[in-house]
Amino acid sequence: MKKIYTFILAAVVAFSASAQSPYFSLGKSLEIQSSILRHLSSSYVDTLDFEKLIGTGIDAMLESLDPYTVYFPEDEDENIQLMTTGIYGGIGSLIKKRPGGGVVISEPYPNSPAVKAGLQPGDTILSIDGKDVYDETSQQSSDRMKGQPGTTVRFHVKKGRTGELVDLNIKRERIHLDKIEYFGMLNDSVGYIYLTGFTSGVSTEVRETLANLKQQGARKLVLDLRGNGGGLMDEAIKILSIFVPKGTMVVSSKGREVTSNVEYRTKSEPMDIDIPILVMIDNASASASEIVAGALQDLDRATIAGTRSFGKGLIQSVRPTSFGGNVKITTGKYYTPSGRCVQAIDYSHRNEDGSVGYIPDSLTHEFRTAGGRIVKDGGGITPDIEVKGRKYSRPSYSLVYGDITGDYAIKYYKEHPTIAPVGQFCLTDEEYEDFVAFCEKVDFDWRSGSEAEIAKLVEVAQYDGIYDRCKDEIDALKAKLDISKADALRMVKDEIKPLLESEIAVKYYFQAAGVQVNLRTDTQLQEALARF
Repeated sequence: MKKIYTFILAAVVAFSASAQSPYFSLGKSLEIQSSILRHLSSSYVDTLDFEKLIGTGIDAMLESLDPYTVYFPEDEDENIQLMTTGIYGGIGSLIKKRPGGGVVISEPYPNSPAVKAGLQPGDTILSIDGKDVYDETSQQSSDRMKGQPGTTVRFHVKKGRTGELVDLNIKRERIHLDKIEYFGMLNDSVGYIYLTGFTSGVSTEVRETLANLKQQGARKLVLDLRGNGGGLMDEAIKILSIFVPKGTMVVSSKGREVTSNVEYRTKSEPMDIDIPILVMIDNASASASEIVAGALQDLDRATIAGTRSFGKGLIQSVRPTSFGGNVKITTGKYYTPSGRCVQAIDYSHRNEDGSVGYIPDSLTHEFRTAGGRIVKDGGGITPDIEVKGRKYSRPSYSLVYGDITGDYAIKYYKEHPTIAPVGQFCLTDEEYEDFVAFCEKVDFDWRSGSEAEIAKLVEVAQYDGIYDRCKDEIDALKAKLDISKADALRMVKDEIKPLLESEIAVKYYFQAAGVQVNLRTDTQLQEALARF
């Protein structure tokens, strides 16, 4: 009898342990969810769209983990393809849309179907395949413009320069978004590559571009990763293989699955292991950008300049789901050759309000580069040469983020059939005054930082009940700071004019021209080069 009792007790303990396992908890949670859905299906007062309801639940569930774990249903398969390859089926153009208006062609891509069909900046699409676009969102119109390569889409268009109404049948093609947005020589000996992403095949383009620059006389290289949000880790490793010996360990990963614990080594013969490299980064350089910058820094193969990078040390893998969908899951963390992880945000521990915190400097650890220099983990890549980027005024930010500079660039394009070559193009003082007059008719926040702070001071003083006591002093200060919109724009002409010239150059010569114009006033790069 004692043996039977012992067996039963052991079974109960085993069941209790099993009941606490993650698999039991998962099954319990799924059963609760299923029960709730059954009750909603039979008893909820209104008709429910269960596909939408469950989709909302999936999105909220994944969002609670981190911003990078995302579900893509079958009808969003094209988004996965665009994210990994930089390729989609369409006509090849950036568009903009105002509520209740048509679709305005903002920037056709070079050699795209849009360009071949004669679409230009400022042309307005009024209907797509016979259906008008006025009640659509920009995304809805964009989705209807995309489709399988080889298929045809029909547009009714009002031409921007002439006002003529035309019908165009445009055959969709595979549109490849170039991630090397610009390359060229900064001077007789320094080559420059501006890389905006890590999609499939970009490493081959970098190899070819470096060969081109060396033929032009490049003895040093600037690899500009500012604003580069990352992409495929394989492409980052292949780019590193251009500059370090074959077989070099450049990144490692660690995760829950055994297959996630890997050391990645370069597999290709290098192209140049000696050329001095300056890598530019900023707080928007993330993921694969940090793999490249971190590896080159740890191996003492390059000098890193700019400001500290974003701090995304997480790896995502795409896994198929039922019914043709895909889920992008964070499966591990990556580590640079010295052993440091650059992840800056701890998504696994959240505050009571759901927010997450940055890893404090006090919890960072020191590591050593190949040459013995100290580097730290936990907060992105810290540059070897720290150079702050240019600061812009509030009016400049308002003009750019409200796309007012873009709107004026389209107006300028409509009124000027040609402009000077990109290396010579500059706005005249009279043309800048035309821009000021254009802005006078546009509603945007043109106040200076001082005026905005005074407005906050008034609000706080009123809340504290002390405004009446200091009203005269505040009003006197407000009067001194009060200037017209036109004068505000003239005061910051030196910073707005280059931004405007860049926008206009893009309309005539595509994105590469905009980068070229920006390089003229890129004081961050200029200072980094002087200290390189």
